[in-house]
Amino acid sequence: MDIKKIEEFIQLAKKNEVTKLTYENDGMRVSVSFEQKVISESISSSASRDQIHSAPTHGKTAEPKLLRPDLIEIKCPFVGTFYRTPSPGSDPYVKVGDTIRPGQVLCIVEAMKIMNEIESEVSGTIEEICIENETYVEFGQVLYRVKVK
Repeated sequence: MDIKKIEEFIQLAKKNEVTKLTYENDGMRVSVSFEQKVISESISSSASRDQIHSAPTHGKTAEPKLLRPDLIEIKCPFVGTFYRTPSPGSDPYVKVGDTIRPGQVLCIVEAMKIMNEIESEVSGTIEEICIENETYVEFGQVLYRVKVK
């Protein structure tokens, strides 16, 4: 079993929220176990409901999280490899200082050999890009910080 297959095995286990999984083939055994984490978020009482956005359930967009009234974090909706450009040598989808709008593609996250375009759910300005190009990302990892209008 090559390292790529092992990575796919781990991603599949995480995606399906498996807490423990063992795979054995040709004398090689791979076991994976994950801790259950309880995540709670608190939102400032000064935040209005209009400032809190949620992503559709189809997993094609990033779910923004309110950080302060004018700054949100856009997080990765699944595990995979983060790409800032549509192809090697191309310009990035967005740069710091760019103005974005809902539905605009921000990046690609490759998961299980499928290229998933991550779209913005908000209008605003890119304040920070939190991930390096071609980096492995986890579910819920911050991709961008956006100053909302």
